Amino acid sequence: MLINKDLHTYLSEFILNDLNVFSKRKKTVVEYFEVEGIRIPKFINEFWTSKQRQGNPIHQVSYRACFKAELPRFFIKLLTKENDVVYDPFAGRGTTIIEAALINRNVIANDINPLSTILSKPRLSIPSFVDVKDRLKKIKFKGGLKADIDLSMFYHLDTESEIVSLRNYLVRKMKNGKEDFIDEWIRMVATNRLTGHSKNFFSVYTLPPNQAVTPERQKKINKQKDQKPVYKDVKFIILKKTRDLISEMDKKLIYQLKKIGSKAKFLNNDARLTSSIRSNSINLTVTSPPFLDIVNYTEDNWLRCWFNNIGANDVARNITITKKLDDWETVMFEVFKELYRITKRNGYIAFEVGEVRRGKVKLDEHIVPLGMEGGFECLGIVINLQNFTKTANIWGINNNKVGTNTNRIVVFRKI
Repeated sequence: MLINKDLHTYLSEFILNDLNVFSKRKKTVVEYFEVEGIRIPKFINEFWTSKQRQGNPIHQVSYRACFKAELPRFFIKLLTKENDVVYDPFAGRGTTIIEAALINRNVIANDINPLSTILSKPRLSIPSFVDVKDRLKKIKFKGGLKADIDLSMFYHLDTESEIVSLRNYLVRKMKNGKEDFIDEWIRMVATNRLTGHSKNFFSVYTLPPNQAVTPERQKKINKQKDQKPVYKDVKFIILKKTRDLISEMDKKLIYQLKKIGSKAKFLNNDARLTSSIRSNSINLTVTSPPFLDIVNYTEDNWLRCWFNNIGANDVARNITITKKLDDWETVMFEVFKELYRITKRNGYIAFEVGEVRRGKVKLDEHIVPLGMEGGFECLGIVINLQNFTKTANIWGINNNKVGTNTNRIVVFRKI
């Protein structure tokens, strides 16, 4: 862990001299800008790959606005050692938490959206394929069941009945306090398979699984593609996804994750109010907050919330979504004050933001003074250039011209 060595110098040596395995092909560019008379360096390169599925398959759980596992790994490997504590106050699908556990760091996750815990916690307590298969056999699927909302544009009648049967089983187990780690795994996988754009989802063809379109929009998609829902075997799809997720897991790694998971905290608090986290206890925070009004969490997660018996509108009211930059900065400053309380001396923050609104708003330059006012020293900004995936291109994001075009990570240290 870096304590005595200035990170400005270390980043220069580590990146500019091409010691970083992710940046051997290109030369890192360094630019500077000033905040309150202090020169802040920006290190610009492709430090980690933008290709899909480069990390462990256990990460392949979809969620809007999530970064790839290479990003937290870069900073966890750089700034921590084994058994240190890594934290994410906006945990999302749990990328930071899962990646930290994979390289033997202790973890704390927080996200005001309870879906975050549903999607992340089960991957630190991985059941065997046989356990999942046996549990699914015991769950009785009734015929003729319908949801309490119209889902006919997404599912075949028989598929809908199976989904409702599974939902009823999970709701009952949770209410009775009898949901175990196998049930939690099944819930996580089923939540991830509700809608998507291949045969391995419960639904007819729709947008990628990190978002659920509205019923009205799905009707238009069905008409445009001249399609109608066909039967999908819910248990078969859950088992297939289970096999995919654990395909690179061995007994040693599963044991390591369970050991870390047994000590882990999964919180659903406002990131400004995390009193259950001890002061001066976090070695590294790697996180990415909601970006202004870029993502609509209600529209994206309404179906997942229904399946998990969560009020989507209640969740959305608690998530910081605003068009006004000043309001967003006010919330982020309060987050930094809380991060300062819980971060150890010589602990670090890697705070990922993007350039939004066609590059006119560079949130990294707005974050720097907020962190400094919160008590941290700003050590620099790491900007990872990237080529875009098919999902990004769906939204017209390509060639670094539109949308959130780069990973921009502001690095702070508590001195």
